[in-house]
Amino acid sequence: MLRRLHHDQPESFAFTPANMDWAEAQISKYPEGRQASAIIPLLWRAQEQEGWLSRPAIEYVADMLGMAHIRALEVATFYFMFQLQPVGSVAHVQICGTTSCMICGAGELMEVCKAKIAAKPHEVSADGKFSWEEVECLGACSNAPMAQIGKDYYEDLTGEKLAEILDAMAAGKVPAPGPQNGRFGSEPLGGPVVLTEGKDEELNASVALATAIGDTVKRIDGTEVPLRAPWRDRSDEKGDATPDTHAPKLSEGEPADETGIDKREAPVTPAAEVKSDPEPAEPQPLGEGRKPETLSAPREGGADDLKKIKGVGPKLEELLHRLGFFHFGQIAAWTEEELAWVDANLEGFKGRASRDAWVAQARTLAEGGETEFSARVEKGEVYDDD
Repeated sequence: MLRRLHHDQPESFAFTPANMDWAEAQISKYPEGRQASAIIPLLWRAQEQEGWLSRPAIEYVADMLGMAHIRALEVATFYFMFQLQPVGSVAHVQICGTTSCMICGAGELMEVCKAKIAAKPHEVSADGKFSWEEVECLGACSNAPMAQIGKDYYEDLTGEKLAEILDAMAAGKVPAPGPQNGRFGSEPLGGPVVLTEGKDEELNASVALATAIGDTVKRIDGTEVPLRAPWRDRSDEKGDATPDTHAPKLSEGEPADETGIDKREAPVTPAAEVKSDPEPAEPQPLGEGRKPETLSAPREGGADDLKKIKGVGPKLEELLHRLGFFHFGQIAAWTEEELAWVDANLEGFKGRASRDAWVAQARTLAEGGETEFSARVEKGEVYDDD
């Protein structure tokens, strides 16, 4: 099937502050140079924000990840979960039309959509509230026919029941998802023949959760705490969660592995509050080399962008700040003994400073020059967490 961008495109796109915070957290999960791995979750978040993927949104995400626009466009057009045209403001209805559902009455469901929403798939209803399409198997064959509306499945449907659900959603209500014929889950229509005792729950787990949340058709907007990368939040003494910086923090006692991905992440003291020998945030010396002089905070004028040094990504810059290094001049002044100490204390990145010649790069940058890598950073060709 040929998938093209919609003919009517908005002028621009930008993540909301909450969604930007979430997006940067997702990017920070991946090692430096692998930010493009976050393309699918970021495109999905953009779609959740607007309801569909516009060209400005696709290019915006590509720019965040340092990707060519065509690469992001390839992803967006390949996966059918991405809507390339406007959808209903309340919900986009996906009717399963594969064998089991079609045999059990999916055609009737589509006729309801044609009558109540629009005559053709991917058209928005006259009131702007709904759109619909036929999709391939959604994996609920035993509860056919079914439809996915918003985040949840509505199963064991009839045309009459689907019409009632759409009317309820149009009125601002959120009908309970799951089986619509009284079934608990996917047991036989005549009732369960095994595990017939001990079930006290009125609803199955997924339906119970969706009902408790009550936001089946609500798009994710960054306010859902469990979905906002909670490892990047830290609590003050009163227990109020406040957002931390946009890079993940190396956790104490659980060093990152050689790929740079933490097994567990924890909050860290902001750079302005770092002490020369912070306890217990700073890694303990490993007996190699000699510790260089450090600063408790950046000098007046602010810290240098250490990510202009090849091999220093957002996570390593954060770690260097924790260790007390904020300026090119500090790194340029490291002796061989001091470089050995740094290499030994880069949690999860041991040896990186020597391997990528940080001292030589920093010396050039401290003198006002530029390296091939820093020039790429300036041109925006390399992802910058800021």
